[in-house]
Amino acid sequence: MARVILMVIDSFGIGHAPDADKFGDVGANTFANLSKALEKEKGRPIHLPNFAKLGLLSAGEQASGVRVNHEKVENVKGAYGYAAELSTGKDTPSGHWEMAGVPVLFDWGYFDKKENSFPLDLINKINEATGCLGMLGNCHASGTVIIEQLGEKHIKTGLPICYTSADSVFQVAAHEEHFGLDNLYRYCEIVQKIVGPMNIGRVIARPFVGDDAKSFTRTGNRRDYSILPPAPTVLDNIQKAGGTVISVGKIADIFAHQGISENTKATGIDALTDATLDHINTAKDNTIIFTNLVNFDQDFGHRRDPVGYGLALEAFDKRITEIKAAMKDDDILFFTADHGCDPTWPGSDHTREYVPVLAYHHHIGQVNLAERTTFADLGQTIADIFNVTKLSYGTSFLDELVFK
Repeated sequence: MARVILMVIDSFGIGHAPDADKFGDVGANTFANLSKALEKEKGRPIHLPNFAKLGLLSAGEQASGVRVNHEKVENVKGAYGYAAELSTGKDTPSGHWEMAGVPVLFDWGYFDKKENSFPLDLINKINEATGCLGMLGNCHASGTVIIEQLGEKHIKTGLPICYTSADSVFQVAAHEEHFGLDNLYRYCEIVQKIVGPMNIGRVIARPFVGDDAKSFTRTGNRRDYSILPPAPTVLDNIQKAGGTVISVGKIADIFAHQGISENTKATGIDALTDATLDHINTAKDNTIIFTNLVNFDQDFGHRRDPVGYGLALEAFDKRITEIKAAMKDDDILFFTADHGCDPTWPGSDHTREYVPVLAYHHHIGQVNLAERTTFADLGQTIADIFNVTKLSYGTSFLDELVFK
């Protein structure tokens, strides 16, 4: 049976979604706006020949009406479309769960106040359960900014740095050596048990190293503690039917390790791509390799670095050639995203956007998948590929991926 390689370009939106007005995101377009910024600074259009060959330029133009400036591409070989999100939020778990067939139709819990974000009774409950005497932060913040601001005080006091954002999330930053990585994980596990019943989607451990504010840097030992999806996903159905589900990056954390057979961690886009290639070269049939490329979001989207985002896309584009070369004759490769994070948009939060849906196998021609009304169309298609239990949401487009 065929293998599926599903790669999530975390935060790669291609134009504001139909309901973007509810989120204040009308006009957001991660792809188009980072491309404009790159061209302005570098004096040249963005160069993504492999993505363009898969139909990305057409998908982006259909989604937003904006054609990204790019050299002409002949003979597209791939299926391309764009998908809107049904889920109520524009966060990571919602996007991933929906693409696996389970949209989030309930309301997440949020910490809406920009300052003093966590209620006093919650703080007291966390302090009592963890044995900590308090916490620093307690606000909406950028993860890199807050460790620069509070990292030295954290080392001096031994108190964890706790913060949140517009997402349903409780984040904890702590120094790997002074606070201890295991202690950070233990703290986050306790917090997750407390905030989970509040419908807070994730507690995220954000370890960092360094000697002072100028040298503090986050490490690759991030860990996400998520609540479980509200229904079985396509990953559960594949595993139940005897298939193998390989997580690369933070996928396993996003799904609370449910429906995951193997879990590979890696730090950085190249390392995540290397790990994916390793699995493509060794994985047996009846396997899905599910990779999240988090750095596009955390290093460039949230940090509002459009030029860095564009250069990282160009570097990753070169590696698509390696991925395609490693694929077997009946493997199917998908590229998509979980939300947008327009690096030119005000603030530092995600943006409500269409995401690309790109598909490739060695015998495909040019296929226009057009608009998909839910990310779950991808999950339903994957369920179809593996011939497992169908999902409650989504319409399969497998018949359109004709093997010639």
